[in-house]
Formats: sequence, structure tokens, C-alpha cells
Amino acid sequence: MKIVAVIPARYNSSRFPGKPLADICGKPMIWWVYQQVKKTNGIEKIVVAIDDERVSRACQDNDMNFVMTSPKCPTHLERLYEVSTKICADFYINVNGDEPLIQSECVEDLIPTEGVDPNSEYVANGMMVLDNPIDAYDTSKIKVVTDVNGMGIYLSRMPIPFPKGRSDFTLKKFVGVQCFTKSALLFVKNTPRSYLESIEDIDEFRFLEHGLKIKFILTKANTIAVDTPKDLEKVRKIIQQRIKDGKI
Repeated sequence: MKIVAVIPARYNSSRFPGKPLADICGKPMIWWVYQQVKKTNGIEKIVVAIDDERVSRACQDNDMNFVMTSPKCPTHLERLYEVSTKICADFYINVNGDEPLIQSECVEDLIPTEGVDPNSEYVANGMMVLDNPIDAYDTSKIKVVTDVNGMGIYLSRMPIPFPKGRSDFTLKKFVGVQCFTKSALLFVKNTPRSYLESIEDIDEFRFLEHGLKIKFILTKANTIAVDTPKDLEKVRKIIQQRIKDGKI
């Protein structure tokens, strides 16, 4: 079973231009993500999926494998599909390029078991318990609701479910680690942006709205996705402290 980890690194982010190259303690953010993924067991190859020569230079300078993809890819899913046409694998593990604190264990949690058919339209996604109450109303943090089998029912940028009948429950949020087969990525390529996807601006609705399942896997992530410059400052402080403590 060949598994390739892909780190999408879009330079021209609408919310945070140049984000993959944001400096964290002297290294670009994408380097920190790459180092975390390198610690993962079961990954045969790691590549950064880039769209800009500035990111390619950073990859070359820091000894990271990369694949140039089209700057016209509308989402990371199309970028992953493009990588899948250039690198053959049974499964593609997506690790978002704005997750410099992601633990290797979270990536390993998304590696499929032997019973998963690599020819199926298999999609899996990490999720974690939302501990910080402020995140409940942070629209950059995607909240997740699943059925009793862990399959996704709905995702939203607002807090779901709403506590009308009871309040003794935990909110769960999306973690930027996913697993796809080539067939699932081909489905993305051949399927237009969907209705709910365009409303919530959450790419995974393309699967759910067309009846495909997304398996959500609860992982004990302790990570901060860098969605804003404020998030970047939080991450810098954490990494600075780890360096000071000799943990890096």
C-alpha cells in the first residue's frame, strides 16, 4: 500500500497572501509542516504542492520535495488531484500547509486500514474536540457533526449543533489532515462546485451533497491552523518556547 503525503502550499491566498513563506523562527511555515510530516510512520513520500516560483525556491533551499501545480486550481482538492496525475499512490494524505504544529500521530490516524479499498471513492478527515470556547464563533474554524458511525452529516463555520435541548456535549472541529483515493480526487475534478459548498465555502460539501461519505476520525490534535496573522503570532510564541525548552 503506497501512501503519499501532500502539503498544498498556495502562495496567493485571498485571506493571507504569501502564507506558506511566513517566517517562523527563521524558517518558512511550510518547512515546519514538512518536518512534522517527516516524523510520520507509514508515509512513503512527501511532496509540497506549490503554485508559485517563490515557494519552489523555498523548497529547494530547504531540501523539500515539491510538485508545481496550476495557480488556477480553485481549491486544495483540485491541487491534490493534479498531484495524483503526476505521482502514483494508493492513498493521498493531505496535510494543510498552514498546520506547522500538527503532530505526526494525527497524520498516522488518517492512514487507512487494510480493509479500505484503494479503488473506491474513499474520503477521511481528521476532527478534534473544540476546547477553546472562542473558537466556537471563529468562522475560520470549521465545526463538524457526524452520525453514530463517524460519517459526516454537516459542517459549518458557525457552532453546531445548537444547544436547545441539552448542553452537555462537546463541539468538534475540522483538522486539516485528510485521506483520499485517486477515485475520490477524480470525482472532485469531474464535479462542479456544489450549492452548500459555495454558501459555507467548505470544499468537502462537494462529496456530501452528491451522496459520498466522509469518514471523520477523532484525533487528539493539539494544533493551531494559521488562518490569520493573529494565529501566526500564537504559533511563533509556541515554537519559540519549544526551542527555548530544548524540545526542538
